[in-house]
Amino acid sequence: MTLKIISPEKVLFNGEVKQVDLPGTMGGFTILDRHAPLISSLVEGDIVYQSGDDGEKRLTIGGGIVEVRDNKIVVCIN
Repeated sequence: MTLKIISPEKVLFNGEVKQVDLPGTMGGFTILDRHAPLISSLVEGDIVYQSGDDGEKRLTIGGGIVEVRDNKIVVCIN
């Protein structure tokens, strides 16, 4: 699946991932391959994702929103 993390200034990540953990407003959740479509607000916390052979990566955010659709994840952060 494809993950794109964007801020008002730039694209922070755009690539293939195996899994994404997000800090949702109602609690943390994990996105896996072929996840059901959703839109959710995000709170302060860490986005943790696994991309290829690079292992686990972590990005601390102040909040934002995520859309999951057709195996594509777009995260807009503050």
